[in-house]
Amino acid sequence: MTATAAPPQAAPPAEPPVHKPSMRKRLVPYWLLLPGILWLLVFFVLPMVYQASTSVQTGSLEEGFKVTWHFQTYWDAFTGYVPQFLRSLLYAGTATALCLLLGYPLAYVIAFKAGRRRNVLLVLVIAPFFTSFLIRTLAWKTILADGGPVVGVLDKVGFLDVTSWLGITEGSRVLATPLAVVCGLTYNFLPFMILPLYTSLERIDTRLHEAAGDLYARPATVFRKVTFPLSMPGVVSGTLLTFIPASGDYVNAELLGSTDTRMIGNVIQSQYLRILDYPTAAALSFILMAIVLIMVTIYIRRAGTEDLV
Repeated sequence: MTATAAPPQAAPPAEPPVHKPSMRKRLVPYWLLLPGILWLLVFFVLPMVYQASTSVQTGSLEEGFKVTWHFQTYWDAFTGYVPQFLRSLLYAGTATALCLLLGYPLAYVIAFKAGRRRNVLLVLVIAPFFTSFLIRTLAWKTILADGGPVVGVLDKVGFLDVTSWLGITEGSRVLATPLAVVCGLTYNFLPFMILPLYTSLERIDTRLHEAAGDLYARPATVFRKVTFPLSMPGVVSGTLLTFIPASGDYVNAELLGSTDTRMIGNVIQSQYLRILDYPTAAALSFILMAIVLIMVTIYIRRAGTEDLV
């Protein structure tokens, strides 16, 4: 007896050919990134390198500055202006906290309650950007002028008595005090807090609020357990966009403050334009950048989110 032959197996289907992109197509993303990379190199990296070399130079404007790797400049700059560093961080932190307290309710209303008026309110938020930073700050000199209506009302209600006792105003005077500087910082940087908060809140699915209500959660509990945690990316982004530029600001302290309210930005500006001590000014800039970078890194890790808006 002969064994029957096995039926022939069907050949597997041929895989479609893989078309590899040409070299030109693979280089397209890099060509698109090239303008941005060049911009960063020319206007960020090169100035940073130049400032780093300036910070370790010695000499004078008449004799010229030479790179002598004089790192003692950093220590002298830091120890010589500790009050200004602390004052800058205190003013910036206070203004950031006030921006968050003022901006969060407004961003919440725009995101969930404004309805058709949402676009109008957003335009009003960014309306201060239609004028220059300098003009907006100078306007506060009129608002907080001695004998003006704002100062008069604050004096009548006893607010200035409390602030004077705390040391942030001087009697019935608000201008040239820490309160005036913080008010200017808060006003000028408030939009930088509101916009990220609104973007983060607007992304929240309102059905989560409805689900929490179906579980008999009170409005305060819904906000604490649902809304605020989901808006943390906006909180982190807004506080960073407010605190970082506020800590290095010098316009508000220059126009609304006095010699007793000078921030580190005023010192750097004076070192560059008046004293003409370029190494010290560059060293102060790098010290401020390092302090802010360390604080931001710790803050982001403690906030528990890296999903920034």
